[in-house]
Amino acid sequence: MKFYLDEDLSPKVADILRKNGVDALSAHEIGAVEASDLQQLEFAGKEKRCLVTRNRDDFIKLTLQFFNDRKPHYGILIVPYTIPGDQFSRMAVLLKTFASNHPSGLTPYTIAFLPTK
Repeated sequence: MKFYLDEDLSPKVADILRKNGVDALSAHEIGAVEASDLQQLEFAGKEKRCLVTRNRDDFIKLTLQFFNDRKPHYGILIVPYTIPGDQFSRMAVLLKTFASNHPSGLTPYTIAFLPTK
């Protein structure tokens, strides 16, 4: 499973993931911090990456739009706010576990929530 972390998540999480063998890229690392949600999801689709974000509502709407337009979509993984944004290692461990449990990635147009345990 390949991850693309939205700008609302620290690039430190992507760095920790890579150090632990998980393919992860951050919007911060590619200079896409000012990109729109639509642009973020288009990039994730082009790169065949699951988009990881805290921005649930906007990406649910965009997923419906991508489904209707048959645009490439490799899933959305929502990080709940119960995981503090400054707990980089904890978030990375949870994402690594999720990736291990979904080695082939998510089914296109799937929206999942990151388990907190």
